Amino acid sequence: MNLVNLESVSHAYGPKPLLSDVSLGIEAGERIGVVGRNGGGKTTLLSVVAGTVKPDTGRVTHNRGLRVGLLSQRDDLDPGRTIHETVLGGRAEHEWAGDQAIREILANLIGDLDLESKVGDLSGGERRRTALAKLLIDEHELIMLDEPTNHLDIEAIAWLAGHLSQRKSALLVVTHDRWFLDAVSTRTWEVVDGRVERYEGGYAAYVLAKAERARIAQAAEERRQNLMRKEIAWLRRGPPARTSKPKFRIEAAQALIADEPPVRETVELMKFAAARLGRTVYDLEDVTLHAGGPDAGPLVLDHSTFQFGPGDRIGLIGVNGSGKSTVLRLLADQVKPDSGRIVRGRTVRLAYLSQELTDVDPGQRVLESVEQIRKYIQLGKKEWTASQLLERLGFKGEAQWKVVGDLSGGERRRLQLLRLLMDDPNVLLLDEPTNDLDIETLNELEDLLDGWPGTLVLVSHDRYFLERVADRCVALLGDGRLSMLPGGVDEYLQRRAAGTAVTARVAGGAPVAAAPVKAEPTGMSAKEERELRKELSRLERQLDKLAGQEDKLHAAMADAASDYAKLGELDAKLRDILSEKDAVEAEWLEVAERLGE
Repeated sequence: MNLVNLESVSHAYGPKPLLSDVSLGIEAGERIGVVGRNGGGKTTLLSVVAGTVKPDTGRVTHNRGLRVGLLSQRDDLDPGRTIHETVLGGRAEHEWAGDQAIREILANLIGDLDLESKVGDLSGGERRRTALAKLLIDEHELIMLDEPTNHLDIEAIAWLAGHLSQRKSALLVVTHDRWFLDAVSTRTWEVVDGRVERYEGGYAAYVLAKAERARIAQAAEERRQNLMRKEIAWLRRGPPARTSKPKFRIEAAQALIADEPPVRETVELMKFAAARLGRTVYDLEDVTLHAGGPDAGPLVLDHSTFQFGPGDRIGLIGVNGSGKSTVLRLLADQVKPDSGRIVRGRTVRLAYLSQELTDVDPGQRVLESVEQIRKYIQLGKKEWTASQLLERLGFKGEAQWKVVGDLSGGERRRLQLLRLLMDDPNVLLLDEPTNDLDIETLNELEDLLDGWPGTLVLVSHDRYFLERVADRCVALLGDGRLSMLPGGVDEYLQRRAAGTAVTARVAGGAPVAAAPVKAEPTGMSAKEERELRKELSRLERQLDKLAGQEDKLHAAMADAASDYAKLGELDAKLRDILSEKDAVEAEWLEVAERLGE
C-alpha cells in the first residue's frame, strides 16, 4: 500500500527545472535514501512529498490521516520553550522516564544537554539534535529526514542508523553520508536532471547498479556508432556493405564492475612521502593539553607520547567535544601544549583545513583565486592544471568564472580545499572536510587524495570517507591518550559500548562516565615510557609497510599465475615478508605488554 503518490509532478525555481514529470510512490515500511548533486532537487523532492511545497504541475496525494514527521535543514522550534517542553511536550515524568525507547533517544541525541535549558540558548547543532529527538519520540507512518547526520558524531550516527532500521515507519532520507545510506536504506533514489532514477538496495548496491547501467549505455552507444559507420559505408560503397556485421567491444565497461582496482599504491606513496619529509614529521613527547589553554577546559592529552610519521594516513576519532580539533590545532602550531613538547620535522610543509572558512578576496574569480597559488600541480603520476582540478571538484565550465563573493558555503569549502592542495603541502590536516559536499564531489576528493603523497591527519564524522581515505584510526577516548584502533571505527564503537571510554564533552563539563584507571608501567621513568611509545609507533608503521608489500606480492602472483618460474620467485619473497611480519608483530606485543596496554 502506497502512503504517498506523486503523479507527473514538475517543479522549478526560476528557469531551472528541479523535478520534471516525476511519478513515484512510497510504500508502507519502505526505507529510501535520496542522493544527487547539491542544488539538484533533493530537498525540493522531500518538500513536495511532505506537502510543504506545492508543485507547479502534477498531483501529490497522501493516505487519509497519514502522520508525517519532517526534519528539514531549518527548524521551527520555539526559542522561548525549554528542551523538556519542546521534546517531551506535556508528557508526565513517570510516563517518559519509564519508557525505554524515549530514554534511549534522549541519552543518545541530547544526553549532554540540560533539559531545562531554553531552546534559544542552544547552538545550531544542539537545536538540530533537539529537533531530531522531538521527531523520533513522536509516532509517524512516514519519517522524512534532510541531512540528519549533520552535527552528530560517529557514535550517534551508528545509534541513529540502528534505531531507524528497527522502526516500522517508512523512511525517506536525504544524506551525503554513504555509510549511513547503506545502513538504513533498502532502496535508493537519485535526483538527476529533473528525473528520479530508482535503484534497489543501499549505497553499495546503487553504485554497482549504476556501473551496470553505464556499461549497458556504453555498449548501446558503441552499437549505435557502429551502425552509423555501417550505414555511411553502405552509402559510399553500395550494396556489398550490407553483408558486413557490426562489431563492438565492451571489455572496458565490464572491467568497471568485474575488477576492483587498488585504492592506493600505498608502498609507492610511502616512499615518495619519506623522500619529501625525511624521518620526522611530528613527535609528541609527554604532552599535556587542555582544550581551553593551560589547565582550562576539558583535558585532551595527559602526558601523551605519540608519533606521526612520513606517509601516515590517520583518522582521528572521538565524540563531539573530545578535543579532536584541538589536537589538529596543536599540530598546526596554533595552540601550545601545557607541558611536554612537540617536535616538528624541518621539511614539514603544512596545509590545515579548519572548520572556519578562510578569507578569499570576494572580488576574485574562482579560477584566478586558485591560479594565484599555483597553475599546475603533480598528484601521483599525473600533472593537473588548476582548471582541471576545479572541474573535478564541481566547478565546471562557467562556474570557474564565478565571483568568489557569490559562492555558497559548500562551494567556498571546495575552493578552500583546492587552494590548500595547490600549495603542494607534504602534511595535510583536515577538519571535517566533507561538510556541504555531495556524494559525487566526495568521490572526486577521495580519488585526488589517493594520489597525494604525504602525511594526512583527518577528523570526520563521515564514516565512509574516514575509512576510505585513512589507513589507520586513532581515538581520543577521554583518558588523555591517543589510542590506536587496529579494528578501526568498529573497535571504537565496541569500546564505547563496553564503557571503556570517557564521554567528555567541551560544552558539557564533567564526563558522564568514570575514566578507567590508567595502567602505569611499573618502575618505569617518564623517559623510558616515552621511548617505548616511540618504538611502538615505529613498529606500527613497519607493520603497515609490510602489509602493503604483502598486498603487492599477492597482486603480482595473480598476474603471474601461468608463469611458474616467476610464481616461485614471488612466493619466496612473500614467505620472507610474512616471516618478517610475524617477528615485528611479536616485538610489538612485547613492547605493548611492557607499557601495560
